[in-house]
This record gives sequence, structure tokens and C-alpha cells, in this order.
Amino acid sequence: MAKRQILESELILNADGSIYHLHLKPEHLASLVFTVGDPDRVPLVSQYFDQIDFQIRKREFVTHTGWRNGQRVTVMSTGMGTDNIEIFMTELDALVNVDLETRQEKEEKTRLQIIRLGTSGSMQGSIPIGSLLASEIAIGMDSLMAYYPKLSGSQEIGKAVKEELGLGFSPYQANASQLLMSKLGSEFVKGVTLTCPGFYAPQGREIRLRPRFDQFIERLSSLKINGRELTNFEMETAGYYAMGELLGHDMLSLNAIVANRPLGTFDEKAEKTVDHLIRAALEVFVAKK
Repeated sequence: MAKRQILESELILNADGSIYHLHLKPEHLASLVFTVGDPDRVPLVSQYFDQIDFQIRKREFVTHTGWRNGQRVTVMSTGMGTDNIEIFMTELDALVNVDLETRQEKEEKTRLQIIRLGTSGSMQGSIPIGSLLASEIAIGMDSLMAYYPKLSGSQEIGKAVKEELGLGFSPYQANASQLLMSKLGSEFVKGVTLTCPGFYAPQGREIRLRPRFDQFIERLSSLKINGRELTNFEMETAGYYAMGELLGHDMLSLNAIVANRPLGTFDEKAEKTVDHLIRAALEVFVAKK
């Protein structure tokens, strides 16, 4: 059977042969990728590399690739939201699993390890600001997975959220890589992350517009599903986990808790907490041999 040819209009390349949005070629990418939302956080990660061999910026996508402790590593920014994650994951996967010259899928697949380093707000009073949290499970409150094949795992937490809020759509549920989770120590709290399609009303914040759902945080934080509870809010993790499952990559989201929503507090040392997260993640995944 002939291989499917991916049309030029479907997988767009720049004039220099790089992939459209990320502006990368396959040789620019390491198999271990750290991601951040804010482009300005990329150098906060790469400052801990032993050397940087490649740098590029295209839109909100900033990439630094180099070496740390003899291991090649990439750090990239994605911008905010699962819509950006869909672009990021699709193009990153194409860089390693599609022959960009023939525009055909490779028979032998490459499995990337992708680790998000992000900020997040706690939904539980017992998880204080300054904590580091690893998302074991993520619940997507956006519509991204309505456009992709059905996920294979349990959807029970997503269904509980739907029923509690009376939503007209089904939140999707996806899991972290157990391989990557197994490398973490006790410094990381393990939790269930709610990925929201916005920062204000979708996370229960009221500025001038009143959120549709009353007592949003209180209702969701009190849910108990087979001994699990929702632990934190952010805007990308479920998109990472769902796309990672479908494309065959190992995904992990690590969160610096910089706000505690039930207590109404914000981390005055948020920059130090983010730096703590970066250094802790590099120590786990790019340690000295």
C-alpha cells in the first residue's frame, strides 16, 4: 500500500524548510524537551545549560537547544492555552515522525519526552503557595478533544465535573507518563489538574463580569472521586496529555503553585518559586551521571 502524501497546505513549511509556526528543523530538536508558557522564561531555564548551540524566536515560540551534563536538551515556549499546545504538539511530532522532504509518515517512530514547567493556582487550602505539584491526571475544560480520536483512559473525573456544573459538554481526562512520574521524589505533590480555557471566569475569577457558575472553586474543590480531588488550575496540561497520548509521546506537567485560591493568597516570591521548580526539574531529568 502506498504511503499517504501529506499535502503542502496541510503541513506547511517555511522557505528554508523549517516547520511553519515553530520555525524548526529536525536537527534543532533534542529528544528531551522542557516547555514554558512565557517566552521570557526560556532563558530562565537555558541559563542552567552548560552550553547553548541553537536559538530561534518565531511569534510566541522561542527555542533554545544545548547541553547539560552531557545530555542534549531543548527548552521551548508555547504561549498560553490548549489551542497553542495543539499547534506545538502537532509540529513537534511532525519534526520527528514525518519525513519533511517526502511528506510521508516515518515507519519507525520517535517518542519524545516533554515536560511542562508552569505556574498554577491551588484549589485546596492544604496545598500552600510555594509548593511544587506534578499533575498525575488532567481534566480539560476546553473543546480541543472534540476534534480528535477518543482517548483510551477513564473519564470518571471529567464526568463528575460535568455533572456538578451541569455542563453542556464533556470535559476530557488524560494522564501523565508513568515513566516520567516515577522519577519524581517527595518534593513534588501529586495532583489532579483542571485545565481551563481562560484565566478569569473559567477559573472562577470575577473582575467586572460575574462568572456563570456560583461558588465555582468551592464546588469543584469539594468533589471526591474514588479518593481523588481536584488540586489546581492552569491552562495547558490536559491538552499536552491528550495530544501526547494520541501521538505517542511521554508527557509530564510540573507546576509552581503561586496562588492559593481558597485562601485568596498569592506568592510574593513567585519568581523564586519558578526558579526552584526549574532547578528541581533539571536535577531530576538532566542530573549528573
